[in-house]
Amino acid sequence: MKLTPKVILEGTRLTGKTDLAFALNEHPRLVGHRRYRYHSPLISAEWSGFSNEPWGRGLIDFAPEETAHAMETYETWVRMFELQRYYSWIVDRFHLSTLAYQARQGREFDFGWLEKRLEPLNFAIVLCTRPEDTFGEAREERLKISANPEQYVSLEPFVEEQHQLRELAAKSVLPVFEFDVTTHGPDDVAAWLDERGLLTLP
Repeated sequence: MKLTPKVILEGTRLTGKTDLAFALNEHPRLVGHRRYRYHSPLISAEWSGFSNEPWGRGLIDFAPEETAHAMETYETWVRMFELQRYYSWIVDRFHLSTLAYQARQGREFDFGWLEKRLEPLNFAIVLCTRPEDTFGEAREERLKISANPEQYVSLEPFVEEQHQLRELAAKSVLPVFEFDVTTHGPDDVAAWLDERGLLTLP
């Protein structure tokens, strides 16, 4: 049976999304037992592809005048998924992160059209979270390696965004697994996908 998992990882900063993305992208229960290492698709709405500067604007934090650009980008991604439905896709942040960020700017969007197209492809959301009292410890670890430490001065934005993302995930039509980074591991995601028949596509 060909494995074709499609996972959207959502979550605020300091919740291990990217580490989990890499782990899932090589997990035997998601991609099979490989005799050698090769690349699998791993994409992100967090890429700052809309502006020519480090940590510039992108698909999550686009400016009002870039709305048409952003919607066309989402349309392009979902069409790519549809055209290559018998493939595995790991997405590190996507539409829920966009909804959360834009809502904080006072702008509301409806991604019902996008989820309607993702659902028959067996996309699922893994919402990465952590207990609020563990953000401080996670920040200390991140500051050892961060190239942009200023973004971690206050933890309140991360706690607020985690609440937002939980609310948005609860409204999603896609299956959602809340992944507590302090208690769960990649095997838990694999088991959850397997139990729901989301590792393959009929």
